[in-house]
Amino acid sequence: MKLANREELRRQYLGDVIAGLSIALVLIPQALAYADLAGMPPWHGLYAAAVAPLFAAPLASSRYLQTGPTALASLMALGALMPLATPYSTQYVALGGLLALSVGVIRSLIGMLRLGAVSYLISPAVLRGFTLAAAILIAASQVPALFGVSASEGGVLSAALGALAEPDQWSGGALLLSAGSLVVIFGGKRISDIFPGVLLAAAFGLGLSRIGLPVGPTLEHVPAGLPVLELDLPWHHLPTLFLPALVIALVGFAECAAVARTLAAKDREYWDADREFISQGAANVAAGIFGGFPVGASFSRSAMTRQAGGRSRLSGLVVGLCMMAVLPVADLLGALPRAVLAAAVVGAVSSLLKPGPLLILWRLSPLQFCIGLVTFSITLLSAPHVEYGVLAGIGTAIGVHLWREGKLHVLTGIDGDVLTVRPMGVLWFGSAPQLARIVSDRVAEAPTLQRLRIELDGLGRIDLSGAMTLGDIVHAIRLSGMKVEVAEVPPHAERVMTQVLGDGFSTVTRCAEATEADTTDDSDARRRTCA
Repeated sequence: MKLANREELRRQYLGDVIAGLSIALVLIPQALAYADLAGMPPWHGLYAAAVAPLFAAPLASSRYLQTGPTALASLMALGALMPLATPYSTQYVALGGLLALSVGVIRSLIGMLRLGAVSYLISPAVLRGFTLAAAILIAASQVPALFGVSASEGGVLSAALGALAEPDQWSGGALLLSAGSLVVIFGGKRISDIFPGVLLAAAFGLGLSRIGLPVGPTLEHVPAGLPVLELDLPWHHLPTLFLPALVIALVGFAECAAVARTLAAKDREYWDADREFISQGAANVAAGIFGGFPVGASFSRSAMTRQAGGRSRLSGLVVGLCMMAVLPVADLLGALPRAVLAAAVVGAVSSLLKPGPLLILWRLSPLQFCIGLVTFSITLLSAPHVEYGVLAGIGTAIGVHLWREGKLHVLTGIDGDVLTVRPMGVLWFGSAPQLARIVSDRVAEAPTLQRLRIELDGLGRIDLSGAMTLGDIVHAIRLSGMKVEVAEVPPHAERVMTQVLGDGFSTVTRCAEATEADTTDDSDARRRTCA
């Protein structure tokens, strides 16, 4: 039995090592590309890719989640930092570290306070609209590099359009290499999800560059050496970076949560959002103080870990150690063509360039589609300040929710001298006045009424203000000489209704319950004397 257990452990550890090595080989070109997307010198992507998994893996809840630079986090970092400093400058790099540190502290606090449920507060409509717009912006940002031209001044979309409008500036070598890299990357995905298309494209491009063939612009310089602890950050910019850090912390974690939940569901395992917040927070703190920028979790790398045989968090540690081993020889990557890196980014976000998830909302709920469309439009129009799109989407979602909750559907009917009122929805301070107005109007329309029966079983929630308004209705109707019965009270509202209406409510409730169970001939008579 012990030998069987040892053999099982040996296979598990071997699978984790193989998976970790596979992920590290893919992560090298991706880290360089995502750093460039974030406006950071490419080698800072290697720093983030090395330290982030080392700090995240021991604390993570998911066995497979691979932490490091991602396209979405890089794009949001670019939007937050561009107004404050020139990309690739020393000041910009320091701000990138401060932003990552801020994201890490926010995520760690959320996890330690056990507020992981906030990962569910960003509605699917907002996420779908933002994700599609972000994917378009990320792909557009790589267009100049794909064609071997320098990005022009201005926004991401205008730079992409400018590159496409000047074919005389295109580099033939970069264009051919971009096309070849995309063929390898997408062709590899059709063969297998773990096919190392990015690695093969990078190796091929590096080889062509080394032998002197024209491949367009290259990285030129990547210094060798391990990251250095850096605490001399521009702390006075903390207030300015708080809002973008909060958006990155929440939106970026929504991406992590989606990955972890999906993989946990496949293995029927428990997943702890609070613990994952802490692990992602630690990863971002480490990235911030070691020269990196905000990091997240990659769906493709996490899924690849599972498919490559990884079975524990050890695979994440192997990734970090492998990336650390690359840093002393990182100068060999200086000849890597930017066209290959651009193709790697486009390949990574290609699965997000699908309008279907957003368009399907139109069939399911036109209101939710409008929320997604607002998020999508504002994200594109406000680029690179993509956090504005998220905030606009959240604001729109809250506005739609309040509008819908404020609309109370009220069924009314008159049988003889009895008016029955059945509100449906949520009774709170926003919708309670509507109920009061409807009751008042119906009573005024039929002066011969003698009784009012209010049935509350159609209400999903009754808050204190709603209960108090209901008490005012009961009091006002009784002053007019009519009898009132409040029945079918939801269990969750009995306490607050008892406190607001007092003993009279308790009597009415018991009477209503007794008459519901009474099937004798004189039950109607007892019901008429209930209130």
